[in-house]
Amino acid sequence: MKIAVTGKGGVGKTTVAATLARLYAQEGRKVLAADADPDANLGLALGFPPEMLDGIVPISKMRKLAEERTGADKSNVFFKINPKVDDIPDAYGKVYNGVKLLVLGTIETAWSGCICPEGVMLQRIIGNLMLYRDDVVILDMEAGLEHLGRGTTAGMDQFVVVIEPGERSVQTYHNIRRLAFQLGVPQVRVVANKIQDEADEAFVRSKIPPEDLLGIIHYNRHVVTADRLGQSPFDVSPQTVSEIMAVKEKMENDRQETVK
Repeated sequence: MKIAVTGKGGVGKTTVAATLARLYAQEGRKVLAADADPDANLGLALGFPPEMLDGIVPISKMRKLAEERTGADKSNVFFKINPKVDDIPDAYGKVYNGVKLLVLGTIETAWSGCICPEGVMLQRIIGNLMLYRDDVVILDMEAGLEHLGRGTTAGMDQFVVVIEPGERSVQTYHNIRRLAFQLGVPQVRVVANKIQDEADEAFVRSKIPPEDLLGIIHYNRHVVTADRLGQSPFDVSPQTVSEIMAVKEKMENDRQETVK
């Protein structure tokens, strides 16, 4: 299973991605959680102790590694577009609670097609995760649409767009859905987060087709407190874990039906 979790900023993408990763790991599955958000806080949401996260440098910031793998340097403007990357998750990933964390970072550029050594490295790593690894791969994407413009997520089984009950969030979902289909992503589904009452739920159901709605996650103070304390929601909010478990089960059941 290869899942990209995306949506606009602040909707709870990282909570959903981290909880899915912990749930799969709890089943004894091999899980790789890749953090492609420039804020890079997936590790804390997974429950990693802060000392394990200290000193982690995102792959996108490893200029020397990119130069070594692509052959690029100040005197050589030409470089490989298919560098060796299959060893990177094991070499640079860290494991805790049964989840391997790989901090990818992102390319900070105003252009959607960064043809640079670091950009090539990220595309190759994500492509390798999608096509050649038998792990469960969960990719916590950066907010917005820029990652779709780079085409780095074309190998995903499913996009999970996290929304909150608001028009801007719903509009982001529609834009992501359109671009993802252009990339050949077979399914783009929605998880509605931070639902506080019946009016919120009714709004979401009026905007999202039933077949695209994976589930509802209610607003929970325990999740807010966990974020404030740098804890994993998985360890402090049974209700949220239960609701995301239902999302996971629906994804798997739908996938089995598709295969049939």
